[in-house]
Amino acid sequence: MTSQSKTAESRGVAQLTIAMVLSGTLGVFVVESGASPFDVVFFRVVFGALALGGYVVARGWLRDHGFTPRTLGLAVLGGVFIVFNWVFLFQSYENTSISVATVVYHTQPFYLVLLGALLFRERLTAAKVGWIAVAFAGLILVSGVTPADFTSGGTYLTGVGQALLAALLYGLSTLVTKRITGVRPHLIALVQVLVGIPLLLPFADFGAMAGTGWDWGWLVGLGFIHTGVMYVLMYAAYAKLPTSKIAVLAFVYPAVAMVMDWAVYGHHIGLVQALGVPLIVLASLKVTLAKQSPRTVMTRKPSAPAPAAPQPR
Repeated sequence: MTSQSKTAESRGVAQLTIAMVLSGTLGVFVVESGASPFDVVFFRVVFGALALGGYVVARGWLRDHGFTPRTLGLAVLGGVFIVFNWVFLFQSYENTSISVATVVYHTQPFYLVLLGALLFRERLTAAKVGWIAVAFAGLILVSGVTPADFTSGGTYLTGVGQALLAALLYGLSTLVTKRITGVRPHLIALVQVLVGIPLLLPFADFGAMAGTGWDWGWLVGLGFIHTGVMYVLMYAAYAKLPTSKIAVLAFVYPAVAMVMDWAVYGHHIGLVQALGVPLIVLASLKVTLAKQSPRTVMTRKPSAPAPAAPQPR
């Protein structure tokens, strides 16, 4: 590796680390805004579209954008999945906690493997099945769900289910998005947030937002920081880093989210729950970094990066 490539990789590590740290603060912005999940996502896509749109225009990327009717349709479909993925994730914050929701949400790589096998007949090895089983054993521990939760119902069990559904939608968005070629990830992300505006408009409660006051700052932050700045940093980093480093650095996100949840709200997972975290992390790395066939290799993000294709959080 030349000194120039080493410098570029070091810059990529710094960029992705900052992006993942920002991603880890997302839950606090969502909760502190005080808005409903649908309102939060609606204004995230509005302010996010302004941020990404401004960046794309400034770089002159609207000219020769590379979209075809097919790839534009795929970007729109991916946008539907990613927008509702955010809605369910933010609902999960309310019903569980930022820590639990974020760790459960990190079952995304396993959904990608399962969906690839189900929808595209991609090869599912015994090793991958084994690591997926390990991950879901970790999931059971982290979730803290007991048999009593299944008989009594309740919001906590609902929240865990919402985080799992969010991860599934993220996986679907990634599978769709990775089939788009010849288009900058920034433009794909811009289309996806633009799709969210008319999609969520019927669900937005503008009356409830009338008394939001200074809490608007949290919503603006979600758009400009967590959708504008964060995406730009992520996409820049993906171009400089190998899949292995992207996969490892991706876990900065849940680590920071758990620290923020403890520091701001005093929430922390119990000892038994904590035992599940390394199981999910190890299994995720094994599955993500496993040797894949050319068809299953995902060019990292940005909706996403190499291990999980173009898709930001």
